[in-house]
Amino acid sequence: MKALLAAGGALALALTASACTGTTARASATADKTTAKTWWKPTRGQSWQIQYSGGLDTSAKASVYNLDWDDTSAKTVAALHQRGVKVICYINAGGYEQWRPDAKKFPASTLGKPLDTWAGERWLDVRQRAKLAPIMAKRMDVCKAKGFDAVDPDNMDGYAATSGFPLKQSDAVAYQRQLIADAHKRGLAIGLKNSLEILPQLQTSIDFAVNEECVAYDECDRYAPMLAANKPVFNVEYSGSAASVCSRVPKGMSTIIKPLELTARRSAC
Repeated sequence: MKALLAAGGALALALTASACTGTTARASATADKTTAKTWWKPTRGQSWQIQYSGGLDTSAKASVYNLDWDDTSAKTVAALHQRGVKVICYINAGGYEQWRPDAKKFPASTLGKPLDTWAGERWLDVRQRAKLAPIMAKRMDVCKAKGFDAVDPDNMDGYAATSGFPLKQSDAVAYQRQLIADAHKRGLAIGLKNSLEILPQLQTSIDFAVNEECVAYDECDRYAPMLAANKPVFNVEYSGSAASVCSRVPKGMSTIIKPLELTARRSAC
């Protein structure tokens, strides 16, 4: 570069400008890459609240909220952030819900049998990642645009259900890994909901776990590696009281007791 400048002339100046522009572009690309790899790293023991139905109540004194991706506004997320609260974005990644705004985007071939007791929901063929992952990525874009910090993909255990497809645990692992990559690319943390059979294969890649009723089913001990790695396990129980539940909760697990409908009512250990 010094030799060119010594030679003088417009060509030298043009080359200098080009080189500087290239350096700036590379620096920008590097910055974008770094940003994409930065996301919230939750730690074990954080208090939490989860609500998917009823009038939203944000008065619970919890450091993490788990709320629906579609029903929750950016204004609500921003208000929680002002209090220092992190917000997890719920998406039904393994199941189809007929009322969602993107319901028509799901190919008929991906829709399986109904989920037991949940009207309007059907299992998804998670083997068809090329068709489903872009839909879920768009949902993550909505989560990101609204300011959410993380994603909670539900119903990843179709392999253990009568889904209408011959799903295997390996199919769920591959699908979850795709979701993990897509979430982290957007700067979002991501968890694993239930699906204890595949937890050992994913616990180093996920940022947290969400569990339903591990106390009731006496399987909370299976989260020991997560807790030992200082990763949170957000556990919700649908029966019992603080007196009967909290003494059975492993140290470091974040447990709350709530109605099955996941309204605002909450009792924390």
